Order: sequence, then C-alpha cells, then structure tokens
Amino acid sequence: MSQDEETLLEFPCDFPIKVMGKAEPGFEAMIVELVSRHTEALLETSVNSRLSKGGKWVSVTITLRAESKAQLDAIYLDLSAHEKVVMAL
Repeated sequence: MSQDEETLLEFPCDFPIKVMGKAEPGFEAMIVELVSRHTEALLETSVNSRLSKGGKWVSVTITLRAESKAQLDAIYLDLSAHEKVVMAL
C-alpha cells in the first residue's frame, strides 16, 4: 500500500490543527513558529485562539494547506514533543 493510500485525505487540502496548552504569554506564537517550520507562511486569518472558561488553558487552531501525510505527521511529532503542548488534534 502506498503512502497516499494510507489516508482518507486528498492532498493538497486545507487542514485544521488544534493545539492545547496552559494560557501563558507566547504560547500562540510558539505554536505558529513550530507549524511554520513545515509549511509556507501562514496567514493571520488562519490562526485562531480561544481561552478556556476559567482562563487557565488556551486552544490554538491553525488551518494550513497540507501537501502530504508526511508533512502532517512531522507537524504532529514536533507539537507532541514540545513540553508546553498538552494535546494536539
């Protein structure tokens, strides 16, 4: 089975990535920098963040133009390895 057959996605496609962590200064910028390593420049409109009700947590959603499954895998590996990232979906 080829790598393209292992996924239900058709590339290229717009793909949202949601990352959660503690609401600390610089968290959103750090996430944008990590994702930017794997894709072309992100538009400001492709990044949204939302605080939890209590203000302790933040979720950052980045919608990017995914070119391949390998690209998405690399992004998720970088995000999951970072100590400030609690969850990446």
